[in-house]
Amino acid sequence: MLLVVNINNTNTSLGVYDGERLVKDWRVATVASRTVDEIGLLFCNLMALGGVDREQIDGVAAASVVPPVVPTWEEAIRRYLAVEPLWVGPGVKTGVPIRYENPKEVGADRIVNAVATIARWGTPAIAIDFGTATTFDAISAQGEYLGGAICPGLGIAADALFSRTAKLPRVEFLRPEKVIGKTTVASIQAGLMYGTVGQVREITRRMAGEIGGRPKVIATGGLAPVIAGDVPEIDAVDPHLTLEGLRLVWERNARDAE
Repeated sequence: MLLVVNINNTNTSLGVYDGERLVKDWRVATVASRTVDEIGLLFCNLMALGGVDREQIDGVAAASVVPPVVPTWEEAIRRYLAVEPLWVGPGVKTGVPIRYENPKEVGADRIVNAVATIARWGTPAIAIDFGTATTFDAISAQGEYLGGAICPGLGIAADALFSRTAKLPRVEFLRPEKVIGKTTVASIQAGLMYGTVGQVREITRRMAGEIGGRPKVIATGGLAPVIAGDVPEIDAVDPHLTLEGLRLVWERNARDAE
């Protein structure tokens, strides 16, 4: 079985694949101070509760946009799972030509999202990931990663309002019934929700014009289901897009190693 791990700034997603089937998946907080043993216990507990035998894990594919935690995770994987992890980065075969000016600058999660989008949804396409940042990734009809756009995520926007103003409260993000808020909390929620909707629609429209044709628009990330209902340009929500991309990258590199 294959363990896939995607370490982002706020959350870390993990999944276990048996062949092409996702058996279990989890989302935990990304904590930079976790030790090797704490991460090992995390593996053991999640798998035990999920009915997964960690002795059956014979491969690990991982991606991280938080470089300081990589050595700790790498050692925990070696010590507790007894396998050598494959980290997505320069030199790893993805099957997707990267047309960025400096390909090393592209986050590993954005590349694996592109890999999975091409495999599952075809080309041309736009992948939108509602994470700590909201990222838009453009894929050509030829299956090339063209680049994209990066915006503050909803959490960052809400935190900025709270921390940079004297009277605005920190709010839980919920979809408001109306855009005209009758309370301060409802007004903030309306601004966050519909500001994001407008942002997504406009960036998607402009990006589609630059790509050409009618690209499929695929959304992923924790808040994707909330936003997608108000964005008719989004064709589908794929909650496991990044995990699937990691599996595909693992398979492509495993085949090359044979």
